Amino acid sequence: MATIDHRRSQLLRGVLDLCLLAVMNEGPVYGYEMTRRLRARGLSIVGEGSIYPLLGRLERDGLVEAHRAMSDGGPPRKYYRPTRDGRRALAEGVAEWQTTREAVDAVLSLVDAEVQL
Repeated sequence: MATIDHRRSQLLRGVLDLCLLAVMNEGPVYGYEMTRRLRARGLSIVGEGSIYPLLGRLERDGLVEAHRAMSDGGPPRKYYRPTRDGRRALAEGVAEWQTTREAVDAVLSLVDAEVQL
């Protein structure tokens, strides 16, 4: 089981920034809410600790912008949203992902579902 989780984590590492941009594209969102939305869509292995370094890189690269806003009863939250370049990167990334997914699906479809281990 640990091998499956590790493989899933490695696969996700390459597209997590794309997933974050997709979540932000729905509207400004703060870090914890991003992880909740990702988990609701089946990406349960994504934790807050893994997204904050990515958010910092996306912000430095000019793909997202952030602002702080007051929260209900807590400290201010940092909300993120994609910039114009971020939305462009998201569109390009989705197209690239679809092409890659189709190629991988074509290769993996050759494997018999009942492969003997």
